[in-house]
Amino acid sequence: MELAKIVCDAGILGAGGAGFPTHVKINCKAEYVLANGAECEPLLRVDQQVMQYYAADVVRGIRAVKEFTGAKYAVICLKEHYHEAVKALKAVLKDADDVELHLLDAYYPAGDEQQIVYEVTGRVVPTGGLPLDVGAVVCNVSTLVNIAAAIDGKKVVEKYVTVGGAVKNPVTLRVPVGISLQELIDAAGGTTEPCDYIIGGPAMGRVVDTLDIPVTKTTGGLLAIPKNHPLLQTKSPKLDLRMIMAVCCQCSMCTQMCPRNALGLNVQPHKAMRSIANGIDLMGDFNGIFSCCNCGLCTYYACNFGLKPSQVMQTLKSAMASKGIRARKEVYGEVDGGLENKKVPVSRLIARLGVSEYDVPAPLVDKPLSTDCVRIALRMGVGAPSVPKVAVGDKVRKNQLIADIAEKKLGVKMHASISGTVTAVTEDYIEIRRASK
Repeated sequence: MELAKIVCDAGILGAGGAGFPTHVKINCKAEYVLANGAECEPLLRVDQQVMQYYAADVVRGIRAVKEFTGAKYAVICLKEHYHEAVKALKAVLKDADDVELHLLDAYYPAGDEQQIVYEVTGRVVPTGGLPLDVGAVVCNVSTLVNIAAAIDGKKVVEKYVTVGGAVKNPVTLRVPVGISLQELIDAAGGTTEPCDYIIGGPAMGRVVDTLDIPVTKTTGGLLAIPKNHPLLQTKSPKLDLRMIMAVCCQCSMCTQMCPRNALGLNVQPHKAMRSIANGIDLMGDFNGIFSCCNCGLCTYYACNFGLKPSQVMQTLKSAMASKGIRARKEVYGEVDGGLENKKVPVSRLIARLGVSEYDVPAPLVDKPLSTDCVRIALRMGVGAPSVPKVAVGDKVRKNQLIADIAEKKLGVKMHASISGTVTAVTEDYIEIRRASK
């Protein structure tokens, strides 16, 4: 059976990013297969722990993708200071020459897939393009573990999630897909003070004020952040145009520090700031906006005035997309000769974010967290919502297919993460409850 079908039937999508259906991503010919274990966001621990404890499965997964795509090179990319993960992978790869390790410096955003592609291949993914445009396929290490499990006949019904921030016991949990975020916070001992929450990491994650949200196949982190913490204010969606007009001096530090601009992709946040305040014509060539990865360095690190260039970039990107404007594939110039000097150490970013006190170990607990109710979201990433194959009142078993890919659409299959009874089917999710004891 072809690997793409095995992966499709298992319901695998990208575990560490936008959630692109993996069976589509790997159904190609490539020169490089790259495993992304860099764990882009500070405070999260999932990728490094997956590599430490499941090194053999990471290697088995990347080997399978390498063979299926006909790739010449298979490279596992992780930060050099992930010592235990490096040790585990080297032990698995002892005397092997078909998979390499590429050790990255501890900079942000090393986990950005375009940074990884450039680090390994020396090639730049064009604006509006994909790594495949330069011969590469990039998979998160958890995705590769899921591929190895799929080869053994298993479905994606669990997820590893780091729970950190202002909780009593920071921890990385193995949880059923669809479990509520509240149950994760409870498993971490609860919060130490009133908090709002970030799903994901402190830089690119989204802020929520409720925990009545289910874990998806892409959830990698949940951070409790005290309600008075300045990070929450910085991440507020509110844009103050008067402040931008009054304060932004066009110093261009945001552009100078932009990692995508340093790759020659014409990402210029300072021009975006000028244009949103004074007129879109001042943007010039807007195509570079589409290369913004929303890493937030311009906001959290570069701007000396507390403005939000990254939010302005995302606002303009969304506005252009809503008008049907699409990116042109293009690389504008040479890679910045000072790129190495512009890499921001993760430790300095953590200090700027004001979360140094939360940069602590979050030990992995491999025993699955139990729950009596899950809500399986029908859209967990890129593509169309999955189509329910069950109805209210149906009895389902763990691993059973409950939602399929919409006909002729990009999407992913969904499976029951617990055994029980379907108690709700909406346009957004399928709810399953265990029988009362």
